[in-house]
Amino acid sequence: MDWIYLSEPHPSGKELRYIEEALQSKRITSGGLGVQGFEEDVARFLDTEMLVCATNSGTSALHLGLLLLGVQAGDEVLCQTFTFSASVNPVFYLGATPVFVDSEPLTWNMCPEALETAIKDRMKKGKKPKAIIVVDSYGMPFQADSIQAIAAKYSIPILEDSAEALGSRYKGRPCGTLGDLGVFSFNGNKIITTSSGGAILVANEKQKERAVFLASQAREEAPHYEHHEVGYNYTMSAMAAAVGRGQMEVLEDRIEARRANHFFYKENFDEVAGISVFSEPDADYFSNHWLSAILIDAQLTKGLTPTFFRTFLEERAIETRPLWKPMHQQSVFCAYPYYGGKVAEHLFATGLCLPSSSSLDAASLNKIHSCVGQLLTEYVGL
Repeated sequence: MDWIYLSEPHPSGKELRYIEEALQSKRITSGGLGVQGFEEDVARFLDTEMLVCATNSGTSALHLGLLLLGVQAGDEVLCQTFTFSASVNPVFYLGATPVFVDSEPLTWNMCPEALETAIKDRMKKGKKPKAIIVVDSYGMPFQADSIQAIAAKYSIPILEDSAEALGSRYKGRPCGTLGDLGVFSFNGNKIITTSSGGAILVANEKQKERAVFLASQAREEAPHYEHHEVGYNYTMSAMAAAVGRGQMEVLEDRIEARRANHFFYKENFDEVAGISVFSEPDADYFSNHWLSAILIDAQLTKGLTPTFFRTFLEERAIETRPLWKPMHQQSVFCAYPYYGGKVAEHLFATGLCLPSSSSLDAASLNKIHSCVGQLLTEYVGL
């Protein structure tokens, strides 16, 4: 039985030309015109004056971002609790401490009120946070105006984790450019891929030079290998960049396809009491809908739970997945400070991500429609 997966890579065929160019140039590891070209492609798509530094993962880009912001051992970093652990792990790489902040129910991203409460309380304890890591969950932009105002009020920089949000916008401004620094992921499950890769967006040439330096083992300019500080192996390979350049040519198509999946699910669930599809709160938000997601209120669905929904589709070779388990509920992170209510916990308890690949064809969508229809008919009575 062929599986329908949550989010698969979607080659375009356009990657081959760039791969051939990289092979012919013999620059298949780090650096070269291919990596520079990919960085320029991303910057051109975003129409931004920020500079792009390609990396080997979104996680390494986040680590570089924290380094650029001067985060050190003993510092505190405000982190969105509703996210993947990669958004938080780099805080620990530096010996810093995460302070977790709840989400709000509209965008599922960091709650401005909980953020300000956290800042005030940490400052009262003599620990002004060094940075704010805010996430654009599943491609949905965060409440940028409110978060930016709070960050400016307390002079705390924003590191925007837009790993899932390439192509999303808030009031016309691209995600990834809404903070002091921004990060993208080009992992295999993202809206476009370099197989494994990421990028950090920085404000100026000085920051980019510093990011490239740290990502290249902190090698000093010398005929021999000279190092005055610790560096990292975080550069993107030319082969990965070649894949990325081909993917960038079809990015608009991939966004359109992911958004079409979202509207497909809207059509399937809009008339179902107790099931809501995660959607933009208003016209200020434009999500790429990297992953489509639903919330299930079992009290209104005659006891249909997310677990039963997931296993029913799994038995029919359709993958779904629970929403992020909040970081403050994870055993590795639960001892660290947390501010907010139970929004993130509610999302985890009631939500599911649905198949969202841009390569979903009519047959796959028909199968999803049929299986969901069977589930709703048999167990909800629709």
